[in-house]
This record gives sequence, C-alpha cells and structure tokens, in this order.
Amino acid sequence: MDKEAAKKEFKKYEKMRNEMYEFLEKEIPKRADGSLDFERAGKIDAKEVFEKWFQLDYQARKIRGIAINCLGLKGE
Repeated sequence: MDKEAAKKEFKKYEKMRNEMYEFLEKEIPKRADGSLDFERAGKIDAKEVFEKWFQLDYQARKIRGIAINCLGLKGE
C-alpha cells in the first residue's frame, strides 16, 4: 500500500473515532469537568452503539495490518 492510501485509511479511522465520541457526547450528559456522566445517562440504543463500535474496531484492525506491513513486522 502506498503512503497516500495509508493516510486515507488513517483519516477514515480518525473520522469514525470522532463520530463515535460525538454520538456518546450527544447521548450522555457531561459533568462540569467535561467528563461523561454515565450515572445521569439515559438509555442508549445498544444496536447503534455496537454498530458504531464494530465499524471503528474494524478500521483499527485494518490500520494495524497496514502498520505491520509498512514496518515489516509479523502479526501476532
């Protein structure tokens, strides 16, 4: 994979990660210090959370493969 294609995959991961945080921040109120207040959180659609997490995890595993190949490492 060339450098530009790898950069594209990293950017895709960053976008998905930001979208996950935006989703959580929309659904879970924040405390005064900016941290998420899970105690005051309402119900979140578990299917939607899982779908977003699975997409993010898939992209992270894809990037892991790119990094391993670029560095000439063997996957464990």
